Amino acid sequence: MSMLRPGGALATRPLHFIWIADCSSSMSGAKIQALNFAIRDAIPHMQRVAAENVNAQVFVRAIAFGSRAAWHVADPTPAETFQWFDLEPNGMTAMGAALTLLAEALDIEKMGTRALPPVLVLVTDGQPTDDFQAGLRKLMHQGWAKKAVRLAIAIGEDAQYEPLVAFTGNPEMVMSVSAPEQMMGYVKWVSTVAVQSASNPASQMAMTGSGNVAIPAPPAMVAGPVSENAVW
Repeated sequence: MSMLRPGGALATRPLHFIWIADCSSSMSGAKIQALNFAIRDAIPHMQRVAAENVNAQVFVRAIAFGSRAAWHVADPTPAETFQWFDLEPNGMTAMGAALTLLAEALDIEKMGTRALPPVLVLVTDGQPTDDFQAGLRKLMHQGWAKKAVRLAIAIGEDAQYEPLVAFTGNPEMVMSVSAPEQMMGYVKWVSTVAVQSASNPASQMAMTGSGNVAIPAPPAMVAGPVSENAVW
């Protein structure tokens, strides 16, 4: 995979940003619409941050999980050309399978040793219906997963927090949303602030480095006036 910036200049470090998005049947309607809209809306903001970043070239991918887990955007795509294709809800919540797929992508042979810590964002409205713990163990066996900026967005009151805290390793990095405005705010935040934090000079450590990326706590997102039907 080429690590060249547009125009041919060599990027200092690749930074991989990966969405892990729930598209189970419970996401049908307003939730999946809000998630699709929020990610599309955040793309220009991520592109601006990536363009201003002299320390890294940002590559974006996405895993979707419903009845099964699969790559939604399989190829590491430069942020400046990334496009979002709407998710379609289906089936159960194969979150464990999604983490297994993610673990395979973070293997040292695929990631190399020069990359910056990846940014991994898990978005879900429910609880796993498969073996989440097995997937999490496979993920955390990977060195790049341990060094990653791991964030989670919990959609609605039915989202189970225990798996999300286990994924992030820090309850402060689990963001709760109950309305589209909050979704947009947090998706934009993870698309910009998390990328900036992962690519700052202090994070430019190869796999021989130690410790996790310092990232500010997510801000409180207060939902604006919304109709009763729009609140999850």
